[in-house]
Amino acid sequence: MSAEGGTKAIVAALLANTGIAASKFVAFLFTGSSSMIAESVHSVADAGNQALLLVGGKRAKRGRTQQHQFGYGRERYFYAFVVAVVLFTIGAMFSLYEGYHKISHPEELKSPGWAFGVLGAAIIMEIFSFRTAIVESNKVRGDQSWWSFIRRAKAPELPVVLLEDLGALVGLFFALFGVTMAVVTGDGVWDGIGTIGIGVLLAVIAVILAFETKSLLIGEGADPEVERAIVEALESVEQVDRLVHIRTQYMGPEELLIAAKIAVSHDDTAVDVARGIDAAEAKIRSQFPEAKLIYLEPALWEPAAGGAETPAVPKPAEDSETPAS
Repeated sequence: MSAEGGTKAIVAALLANTGIAASKFVAFLFTGSSSMIAESVHSVADAGNQALLLVGGKRAKRGRTQQHQFGYGRERYFYAFVVAVVLFTIGAMFSLYEGYHKISHPEELKSPGWAFGVLGAAIIMEIFSFRTAIVESNKVRGDQSWWSFIRRAKAPELPVVLLEDLGALVGLFFALFGVTMAVVTGDGVWDGIGTIGIGVLLAVIAVILAFETKSLLIGEGADPEVERAIVEALESVEQVDRLVHIRTQYMGPEELLIAAKIAVSHDDTAVDVARGIDAAEAKIRSQFPEAKLIYLEPALWEPAAGGAETPAVPKPAEDSETPAS
């Protein structure tokens, strides 16, 4: 669902930004407004970013190879990170430069009616794109806040499109403010101020996207509540006495790797242990279809003197990797 919803939101944003970029560039040719050229470049960058997300989604579907035995799921994270870099370097830096240039060398706006008309149309198209992203995100967001959804989402496309559309919409109002003040006061500096505002906004969004996608690219584990549910599923299997430790990592938005050491009774036969592992894997996959890779390692569990049971392997807190002295 997240992949389909993400693709729909990306396509809607791509179509909107392509049309908006063309109209803004026409308005710039007639007005000479720095806000309009900054917004034109912003929309071109956004359209390019949506194309990158589509490319990443397609490449991530390639099958496993000998060189990449866990597949290419993280391609989607890589292209999302590239989007953040493009948004910062092309969108933010160009807008800041253009705004500085306009403030240093202000010029009177020509034919401002073009700018107002294009900005009004662009706001309507951007609202349509933003609404599509919101509707698709709500299908997978659950009861999370928007900030929590952006921080915790494992599929990068919807958070990226949401932030881009929000930035584009707010940027249009910055441009509208700059153009309006430049016309009202007759001072082209206001046009440059609006452009600076667009650049700062894009830089903030790009930094947020970069940090979030970097975390996914390095490798994020399952959320705490998901991991607790996995532990409960494991320990509910008859042959599993307890969990010793567990490690999880998303190899892609819809592919979760689970590696766990489980304690079994010393009286269990190899057949019992194998059946227990199969049952545990089936139970996890029934609750979490994204758990495509599950590796369970059995360990002996022996009763201690006095009837208390202690594991024959270290407890989770003691199982951390420490360098040898």
